[in-house]
Amino acid sequence: MDEEYDVIVLGTGLTECILSGIMSVNGKKVLHMDRNPYYGGESSSITPLEELYKRFQLLEGPPESMGRGRDWNVDLIPKFLMANGQLVKMLLYTEVTRYLDFKVVEGSFVYKGGKIYKVPSTETEALASRPPLNPREIAKCLSQEGP
Repeated sequence: MDEEYDVIVLGTGLTECILSGIMSVNGKKVLHMDRNPYYGGESSSITPLEELYKRFQLLEGPPESMGRGRDWNVDLIPKFLMANGQLVKMLLYTEVTRYLDFKVVEGSFVYKGGKIYKVPSTETEALASRPPLNPREIAKCLSQEGP
């Protein structure tokens, strides 16, 4: 790599990707690198499941009862983007979306106190859920209309 660059961006977290995208679409020559073999920094999604076990040095690996490892996508920091929000507009403008996967979420789960809990996604699920989630508050949130 004996080329010259206007900007060198280290890391592929969301902030670094947006910065790199803004510089690039504004005509800068950008070198964007990461020490990890995956995108996303601390907010990355890891797949297959075996990679998650390696990252956290869990020697036994996932149990067979969890099925195929490639069927899992585990977010280190779960994130949701509002479809018409400012962040989505910025991602589209900078073309960072070329490096992202937008997927419909089948289910969301939380690990707390050694147990896995499903995060309710409907009012019925919210009312039927058990602690640590507050079903009434979730149902109220889900039933409110947007702007």
